[in-house]
Amino acid sequence: MTSLFVYFPGERLSSAELSAACLDGHLVELGEGYVPADTVETSWLRAASLRAIAGTELAAILTSAAWVHGALAEPPARHRLQRASPQRIHEPIGRRFVYRDPQLPAGDIVRIAEVAVTTPARTVADLARSATPTDLAALQGFVDTDPQVLADGCELLRTSTRMPHKRAAIEILEDLIRTT
Repeated sequence: MTSLFVYFPGERLSSAELSAACLDGHLVELGEGYVPADTVETSWLRAASLRAIAGTELAAILTSAAWVHGALAEPPARHRLQRASPQRIHEPIGRRFVYRDPQLPAGDIVRIAEVAVTTPARTVADLARSATPTDLAALQGFVDTDPQVLADGCELLRTSTRMPHKRAAIEILEDLIRTT
């Protein structure tokens, strides 16, 4: 489904036309696309803006998913994508994203604007497992928007099998839950 509100270079307008529309104040950048300047930024629009790089086979994960869910105000400099389809794909290459090949479980994916995104609980669990400073800042964004997601992420970790850094991630989430 192509959104009438999200423009990508070469689809309806060329890169030059999109740049001119931005200079004129009609469009602004959003993720990997452009939207009308007066559009309210929603999770649906954020996900739709990733369609050009994620397609239907890749899912937004970590800070990219946190941005789609509204926990981060700005998109990451390089989006994080992981395989959502059961079939292996030729490893996509791009400057705007980092790709991981292991398939995500279907239960950990939600489709927003036909783009796969990890669920808020899976996103929180993955951010806690990664625990980079940027990922921890995204976790704080979830604390500010919906603290219940932290408990959901903690429960997902407790019930899952074989996840690297699971114990440390549970401790991080429990500390955040205690302080909220």
